[in-house]
Amino acid sequence: MGVLMTFLRKMTPKWALNTYHRSLSWLAAAWYGHPSRKMTVIGVTGTNGKTSTCSFLAHALEASGAKTGMTSTALFKIADREWTNDRKMTMLGRFQLQRLLREMADAGCAYAVIETSSQGILQHRHRGIAYDVCVFTNLTPEHIEAHGGFENYKQAKLDFFRHTVALPRKMIDGRSIPRIAVLNADDPHGKDFAISGFDQIVTFGVGERADVKAVALAESLSGASFVVGSTAFALKTPGRVTVLNAVAAIATASSLGLEMRGIAERLGLLPGIPGRYEMIREGQPFTVIVDYAFEPVALSALLDFVARKKGEGRVIHVTGSAGGGRDIARRPVMGRISAERCDVTIVTNEDPYDDDPGEIIDQVAAGAIDAGKIEGETLWKIADRGEAIEKAVGLARTGDVVVVTGKGSEPFIVGPNRTKMPFDDRDAARKAIRRWLQAGQSG
Repeated sequence: MGVLMTFLRKMTPKWALNTYHRSLSWLAAAWYGHPSRKMTVIGVTGTNGKTSTCSFLAHALEASGAKTGMTSTALFKIADREWTNDRKMTMLGRFQLQRLLREMADAGCAYAVIETSSQGILQHRHRGIAYDVCVFTNLTPEHIEAHGGFENYKQAKLDFFRHTVALPRKMIDGRSIPRIAVLNADDPHGKDFAISGFDQIVTFGVGERADVKAVALAESLSGASFVVGSTAFALKTPGRVTVLNAVAAIATASSLGLEMRGIAERLGLLPGIPGRYEMIREGQPFTVIVDYAFEPVALSALLDFVARKKGEGRVIHVTGSAGGGRDIARRPVMGRISAERCDVTIVTNEDPYDDDPGEIIDQVAAGAIDAGKIEGETLWKIADRGEAIEKAVGLARTGDVVVVTGKGSEPFIVGPNRTKMPFDDRDAARKAIRRWLQAGQSG
């Protein structure tokens, strides 16, 4: 069926596909009674950091006492109820998305936070949604094959902003909802998203001049602290990139009228974001981190941070790359990034789709070998992801850091014809750690 659908999409004229996608979006919105018109809707777009920003923002907005809904790559949220996104889609299909928005509105949510992907924009899934606020996190080369080049990818993001400012003015309870753009001042593309039509444009950052800026940044492997204005913030998730995502949420929430102190209290209570720099703790004398980082920029940032903060221990990295014919050129790049920053690289299966997983592994490993890794000594190729994580934990000694990347909190591995094999990196890591501890006690 998957092959047939791919063939049909290739044979269908672009104008016909666009008409089909647009029509479905408007039909879905009408079917569910245009629920987005009843809430303040914030769309978060960019290459990296969207999920973390959405989670920080959804919880920050609750400082107002209002209920909040969210759709993201990792989680769905309706008021106090949260559950794992098991759809392998950042942005759901039109009817699924509108149904969630309907449930949010019916639950009394005042805010809806939507992780808005370039693929979703390309297929017009954002149409039929009455956005009010657009948040831009950053832009790096990603999904280039799907978009036909970086400029097309960027334009897809910009189309979302243009869509938002062209919407009719929204009124809720007799109050006009402002149109706001929240932009990353640290990203060179941020200024390009400051298009006319917004009532307010707010910038955020860590390293550049910005309207909302984090200073006095302090980091460790277990958390981060910083100051915005005169308000101190403390996060249970570390890293400069994480801080930048939190500042994006802070800038958005404050632009909507929330007080900094309340935002700080809410973010300080957030235990972490599933699969985003998630620490796996089972009492072991080394650190284990599971993170989604699936592309070069995010992976480099993560491993650079770990390398700076690890102390005297080694870094053991489990990595891979996705199939489905997507971003093939980045496979050896991922291997090189790992090899240059980590003491041990273990290359394994990720989401092969219809591609040969062995070929993907070889391509990633080739980049690691070019960077100096030696197979059987500092490099292993292990097709079974569970065995790869077991190997990484088995190699770990006191003070080491094991990093598992590529899937985060995703609950399955996607294979041929989009078949799904249940698998969770976090569960696999916990089981491996327990076996490591048991082996030590029995020894």
